[in-house]
Amino acid sequence: MPVQQSSRRPVLTYLVLVLAFSAVFYFLMLKSHTIGAAGGLYVLGIMWCPALAAMATLKLIGRKLSELGWSWPATRYAFWSWALPLFYAFIAYVIVWSFGLGGFPNHQFMDQLVTRMGLPISPAAATTLYILLAGSFGLARGLASALGEEIGWRGFLVPELFKKVGFTGTALISGAVWSCWHYPLLIWGDYNSGTPTSYGLTCFTVMVVSLSFVFAWMRLKSGSLWTGALLHASHNLYIQGIFTPLTRDTGKTAWYIDEFGAVLPLLLLGFAIYAWSQRKELGPSPKT
Repeated sequence: MPVQQSSRRPVLTYLVLVLAFSAVFYFLMLKSHTIGAAGGLYVLGIMWCPALAAMATLKLIGRKLSELGWSWPATRYAFWSWALPLFYAFIAYVIVWSFGLGGFPNHQFMDQLVTRMGLPISPAAATTLYILLAGSFGLARGLASALGEEIGWRGFLVPELFKKVGFTGTALISGAVWSCWHYPLLIWGDYNSGTPTSYGLTCFTVMVVSLSFVFAWMRLKSGSLWTGALLHASHNLYIQGIFTPLTRDTGKTAWYIDEFGAVLPLLLLGFAIYAWSQRKELGPSPKT
């Protein structure tokens, strides 16, 4: 009887399990007062909670893990999953630099890279080497953590919602869940860029919900959860690892850059609208 009941409500079962698993890592990070505690292992742990919840849900309702979309996507979808974050990050930060909302380059960060690279080279050479290594091997490392979220959000949640509410509802609901999942660390933790909580929360939510239209479209069109993993890893790499640190603070820069500033969310609204306009390419939602 419990299995039959949960099989009629797989999304609810999944969300309850995500919250239950994630609560352990919320506690650990909030108790330690930083998301960077344990050498980042708490972050890695919580990023794999959506995957664990998806697998547990499928087990509970008697369905197969193969439903999650493990096959590698067609080359064009894999390429654009990597390239889109680089494209929109470049546009966003060129806007920031061009209008003086932030400076470029950040010489302090470049000087630090000389030490991090451990070579007797100039800051410019160290930065070039860093970007080359981060953009290749760093992306592979980022996939290891992004995959944990994407097995859950795009592997399970998006296809499951699409059966019930179509593309628009799927993108909005999955985006709302994805953003709310971050809220404890945004509100009570140090996962922010130093702006007021309400401002950072608003910018982050708009960004994540907008991105969810792109992520959902790519997942449903390609049939592969790897599009989400590539998008996610590429986004984290270019925004958090390259463009933000290379941007110099000119006073109010935190209000415009990264995931908690205004420029990226406003830009991504345009990407969301475009993805929404292409929803007919996905065909009608399957009936359950």
